[in-house]
Amino acid sequence: MTITTGDKIPSATLLQMGADGPEQVSLDDKAKGRKLAIFALPGAYTGVCHNAHVPSFVRNMEALKAKGVDEVICISVNDPFVMGAWGESTGAKEAGIAMLGDADASFTKAMGMEFSAPPAGLIDRSKRYAMVVEDGVVTLLQAEESPGVCDVSGAESLLDAM
Repeated sequence: MTITTGDKIPSATLLQMGADGPEQVSLDDKAKGRKLAIFALPGAYTGVCHNAHVPSFVRNMEALKAKGVDEVICISVNDPFVMGAWGESTGAKEAGIAMLGDADASFTKAMGMEFSAPPAGLIDRSKRYAMVVEDGVVTLLQAEESPGVCDVSGAESLLDAM
């Protein structure tokens, strides 16, 4: 079942690159008592993800903070090594965006947001969406109809809806 507004996000342990290598990150711990802007996308370095989705959040970090967002998190079905390198190359790390890998797609599947596009080499990837989560509960969810566009899930659209 696909998650919707009012639902609690599933518990998940995701991965990020730390100073000494991959580190586990509890999404429950990040969400507890905090307001998060979480955006998910099909894959690191893919066209729309790299050229539109991540940059929209990089350039709107201050506006999101002004709306009370404590942290911005990017989730993709990729390993933490790729997510770390991608965070560096896009400026997301410097902007303060947490780049978290859902390496086995368990969070993505628990959200009901997985899709596959074998001709493009994308298996069990995340649909493109953005959401606001307050104390672990989804208060705003904006999902794209197609993973190849970034209209309602970009930071500007999320800000307009907040």
